[in-house]
Amino acid sequence: MMMHNIMLVEGNRLMLEQLSNIINNTENVKLVARYQDANEALGQGIVFTPSVILLDADHQDSIRVLEEFSRVFPNAAIICTGEKWHAESSSLYVNAGAKCFLVKPFSSDDLTEAIASFSNSTFNTTSKVITFFSPKGKSGKTTLIANLAMAIARRSNSTVGIIDADLQFGDMALFFNLTPKSTIVEAARDTDFLSPVSLNSYYVPLVKNVSVLCGTKEPSLIDRVSIPALESLINMSKNLFQYLLIDVPAGFNPTSIAAAEMSDITYIVSMLNGGYELQHIQRALEIFKCWPDYQKRVKTLLTRVEPCTITAQKQLADAIGYPVEGIIPNAFLEISDAVDDGHMALDLNPNSILSQRINFLAKKIIMNKQDDEDDF
Repeated sequence: MMMHNIMLVEGNRLMLEQLSNIINNTENVKLVARYQDANEALGQGIVFTPSVILLDADHQDSIRVLEEFSRVFPNAAIICTGEKWHAESSSLYVNAGAKCFLVKPFSSDDLTEAIASFSNSTFNTTSKVITFFSPKGKSGKTTLIANLAMAIARRSNSTVGIIDADLQFGDMALFFNLTPKSTIVEAARDTDFLSPVSLNSYYVPLVKNVSVLCGTKEPSLIDRVSIPALESLINMSKNLFQYLLIDVPAGFNPTSIAAAEMSDITYIVSMLNGGYELQHIQRALEIFKCWPDYQKRVKTLLTRVEPCTITAQKQLADAIGYPVEGIIPNAFLEISDAVDDGHMALDLNPNSILSQRINFLAKKIIMNKQDDEDDF
């Protein structure tokens, strides 16, 4: 593994000593210089040819100083450090030349992860955030999100994160047969001490490019995840994944509203059972109309649709009075067989109607993100 020469710039003397000790006890890095004064580092540090600069950002002039370091050390990767990560400052740091941000005092593992992230283009990237909302329960969201995440990752070779924010009855961990050490509860507890780099360790990798932040282990833990903490986790996760899929509890509640407000797209997902599902979608749409751009941000998905045809999709759209973005067939047995076999439904029968519909939806999401980036 490559050895990295680190220059440390930290205004607080005690923190300078603490971080120096951490760096000296981290493998594959070498502390070649340290400064308490940023101007001294700018004037003298060039002779040490650092490959990584840890730069104190806990002062009002941090952006100007960062820009100066980027100019003087064009070949060094700059990591900003501070007492707390702030979403509003993140893009400013990146635009000024920083690779990422570490909350101090960081650990050796955090430092190693941050350095490893330099070769990972998903850090500090533009993320597409999608919330899956259901007016009532039993909509098939979990199955849809799990398979859709895999399809997006495979078709685009992008990183996809899943946040299970159905705080009482989330079952992503059960779906994937996971026993996570950390869940959204621990991540929410630690938000004041996390940055995107350190949050990454709370996610459980599923396959290449797909990871999940699992939901609570018990319904009683719902109060452990505050809305500000959830919002902070979403903001940090946007720096980790190119696509972020969020599962929320059924109905309008503080969790589902917060996630939807922070999303680029909110899918209203409902399973057809011969009841009042279409009316539920219509009532939900009436509430979402408070957004001036709701027609762009709110889309509808229907599961367990038979026959799963273009004609049926058009008929459902006419009945709702709103476009239907996608339909998923009734594939309960196919999905159950896949889960029992430890596979995704996409893999068990890649040519099935279910797989075709999910892949088609994944393609639309990818194209939509690319169009947004082109507009930007």
